[in-house]
Amino acid sequence: MSRLNLDEMGTFVAVVDSGSFIAGGRLLGLTRSAAGKAITRLEAHLGVRLLNRTTRNMSLTDDGQVFYLHCIKIFSDLEDAQTSVGQQTGIPRGNLRISLPDALGRLLVLPLLAEYQRLWPQVQVDASFTDRMVDIVDEGFDLAVRIGNHFSDNSLVSRTVARHRAVVCATPAYLQAHGVPQTIDDLRNHQCLVFSSRLKRQPWRLKQTTGEWVKISPNSRLRLDSGEALRDAALLGLGIAYLPTFLTNEYIDAGRLIPLLPSYDTEEVPVHAIYPSKRHLTPKVRCFIDLMVDRWKR
Repeated sequence: MSRLNLDEMGTFVAVVDSGSFIAGGRLLGLTRSAAGKAITRLEAHLGVRLLNRTTRNMSLTDDGQVFYLHCIKIFSDLEDAQTSVGQQTGIPRGNLRISLPDALGRLLVLPLLAEYQRLWPQVQVDASFTDRMVDIVDEGFDLAVRIGNHFSDNSLVSRTVARHRAVVCATPAYLQAHGVPQTIDDLRNHQCLVFSSRLKRQPWRLKQTTGEWVKISPNSRLRLDSGEALRDAALLGLGIAYLPTFLTNEYIDAGRLIPLLPSYDTEEVPVHAIYPSKRHLTPKVRCFIDLMVDRWKR
């Protein structure tokens, strides 16, 4: 088989990222027709259809989705190779692809991304905000920020960049209607709001007065895969929630949420920066990790 044309692959990625042939072509200085012909040639070379096209819409086929992820990884590796050769100054440049938890990403990481780009104007950032556990390597990310110790992959390197506390809380209205739990056992008589991702429920971890840590899976009729959605459900009085303090402090200070079980400590949850171990730590990744550590230690 003859070699793939990198220009045609780049056109395909630009069209997918921008959502249209016109916008994708414009990014590369191509007409809509030229962009369309490049992708047609690419499809002919591969022997598969990459895009579903209608007069109004464009979408990836299953083959197109797989090929797109491979293209992203190839271009990321090429960019890293180009960046590393002769770059002794350590100045961040290129494209940083980062995966972030939705709530923490928007509340705490997004301001850092703005500062990062002010410090290093030669870096472009593609950020994905999702609580889904992405495959960093297969999906072509340079870096991911994750909360907790819910991963075990020898192909990844992890660095703790911060820690946060969790709090058990509910609204005054809920507590007035259902009573205030005083012990862990009391939670059995309450509706609890639980974080769940890929059918895996996140347990609550509390430290008893004896010093013993207890992991509990409380009763729950409502399970959500978004931290902010859990907070909003708690604010609606739907139950008791176990949430990170960065999501609750504002509402606790305003009296809209009440901290519960004061005789129990909650765990200090780590926030990790994770990147592929086979990839050298480029300046764009290293400097963003260092920025998180420096700003969050305060």
